[in-house]
Amino acid sequence: MAAIVVAAGVGRRMAGIDKLFAPLGDRPLLGWSVETCQECSLITQIVLVLNEKDLERGWELKERRQWSRVITCSGGARRQDSVREGLKRITDCDLVMIHDGARPFLTPDLIENGHRLASRTGAAVAAVPAKDTIKLVADDRLIGKTLERGDLWAAQTPQVFSRDIISTAYERLTADVTDDGAAVELLGTEVHLYMGDYRNIKVTTPEDLSLASIIAGGSL
Repeated sequence: MAAIVVAAGVGRRMAGIDKLFAPLGDRPLLGWSVETCQECSLITQIVLVLNEKDLERGWELKERRQWSRVITCSGGARRQDSVREGLKRITDCDLVMIHDGARPFLTPDLIENGHRLASRTGAAVAAVPAKDTIKLVADDRLIGKTLERGDLWAAQTPQVFSRDIISTAYERLTADVTDDGAAVELLGTEVHLYMGDYRNIKVTTPEDLSLASIIAGGSL
């Protein structure tokens, strides 16, 4: 299985903090998920997709951490453009795992469970049941509808697909999507969920980074 770690965003909500290279425990935030991939025997190749301005720093981190399976490349303007660039670098694999570099707490179980389900179904997305009541609102913030919480799951990464399915999805994609499962859904292909992890947070704000520090310290 190949892994694509998407880390080409610009972090507009981080108040000037470069979140991917922010210190988190004994390594930069980005290093957590890449290291987990590097240590996983199921993963034979890791494509680290970076913003062009971060390519040199990413290469230095790869050398310092001795990530032997990692190659780096530059991404695009949107997340889906970055995934496309990563897919171009994939070689000799049947399955592709895509993970957000801003989710540091990737675990071996998340990788293995996604691998197992995608091997059987072709498309597997980690997700967790929604805890909050979700409101559908209009532009003026008036509530239009309260959605049934029991039917709602929050998608995470990793998301694992057969290489043929995910490659075809991105070749044909014309709409804007925010995750890879949505691209595959537009093919009319069934996408299966498996249980994610509530600690598998995505760092998008300074408050998220503070929470990540607590998780990394083992206090949560």
